[in-house]
Amino acid sequence: MNITELRRTGDRAASPGGAEPAVLAEGLVKAFGEQRAVDGVDLEVRTGEIFGILGPNGAGKTTMLRMLSTLLAIDAGRARVFGVDVAAEPHVVRQLVGVTGQYASVDENLTARENLWLFARLQGIPSPRARRTADGLLGRFGLEDSADKPIAQYSGGMRRRLDLAASLIATPPLIFLDEPTTGLDPRTRGQMWDTIRDLVADGCTILLTTQYLDEADQLADRITVIDHGRKVAEGTPDELKTAVGNATLQLVLAEPAEVPAAVEVVRRELGADPVLSPEKGRLNVALDRADLAADVLIALRAAGLSISSVSVAKPSLDEVFLALTGHGAGTEESR
Repeated sequence: MNITELRRTGDRAASPGGAEPAVLAEGLVKAFGEQRAVDGVDLEVRTGEIFGILGPNGAGKTTMLRMLSTLLAIDAGRARVFGVDVAAEPHVVRQLVGVTGQYASVDENLTARENLWLFARLQGIPSPRARRTADGLLGRFGLEDSADKPIAQYSGGMRRRLDLAASLIATPPLIFLDEPTTGLDPRTRGQMWDTIRDLVADGCTILLTTQYLDEADQLADRITVIDHGRKVAEGTPDELKTAVGNATLQLVLAEPAEVPAAVEVVRRELGADPVLSPEKGRLNVALDRADLAADVLIALRAAGLSISSVSVAKPSLDEVFLALTGHGAGTEESR
């Protein structure tokens, strides 16, 4: 499967065994004035998987999750959660999903134990069971030692774990995680990844939005890539990587001004354009075979173009994203 085929995909996938999808969305649209934040997106999330929505800031990821969780009205299209229509029966959908946003929704003036007890009571759980539920979640997320400290004293990672714990009070079968590791240090991110894997092992389905390519690669069973509110590709991480070739030649030219000349050399040698990286003077060249790298390097040398560094590696999601959108996943777009 190549990039062109991936651009046409995604929408035709079916849940294994004919099971009801956890999420099935068709032609989702959300507009703010004349600007479409979500522009005709189809989505299918299979029960029991981690499904990643990958895109830069402003691509429409959070807007899409807010629509699916009934927090924003759907302007056009339709969506179902475990067969329940999101627009027609929002009160039922809210019982099926837990939502963790980009920023902790806890009350800083309360302790972690008090926050969880309060969330449980708001969901109609009797006080004694609410206390047991809070204690169980504090243990599950390693927060027992800090359970009675004010949230104002918590680190960013502890707040994120508490926020995720709060979304599990009603033990929902589907959890929406909106950029759950934003702002976390690498160690805490790894801990959060382990927690997400544990949730799926316990029977949850996860819909995860992220702008971190490594996070999507590590966690997601399947990934939808969106940009400017539109879906541009879908597949497993390996399918997406294979779409840009079996290997990638990464070049950094000694003179960034020579990039246009290098593009012409690659086009002439391979019959395809390289992908330009945001880094000045850097090109990523997709190769069907790793040994084609030698042909490209010889041609560049014959053209008098100097290279400051070169490497050949398997494709990464970074190359996929650049090939699909023309910019990196961290690019800021207003939407």
